[in-house]
Amino acid sequence: MAGPLAIEMEQLLSAAFNPTRLAVINDSARHHGHSGDDGSGESHFTVEIESAAFAGASRLERQRLVNRALGDIPGTRVHALAIRATAPGE
Repeated sequence: MAGPLAIEMEQLLSAAFNPTRLAVINDSARHHGHSGDDGSGESHFTVEIESAAFAGASRLERQRLVNRALGDIPGTRVHALAIRATAPGE
């Protein structure tokens, strides 16, 4: 079951990109006791998102778009965020 932060991330990304595929994966358990583990169980995530909004954008541009859509979550409320953003057909 997704926690409140994962649900918020899914909602923000869905609203911003109307993705054809979206997975917000909580990797926090794999980082228990490591740097950035705040004990919340929601400190490390992977986002896999496919959207037409990423067509023609570089990998860096796609990551910036995702980070912008998530607002204060990356770096403030989440310690680590891996992003795999693709356009349909890639």
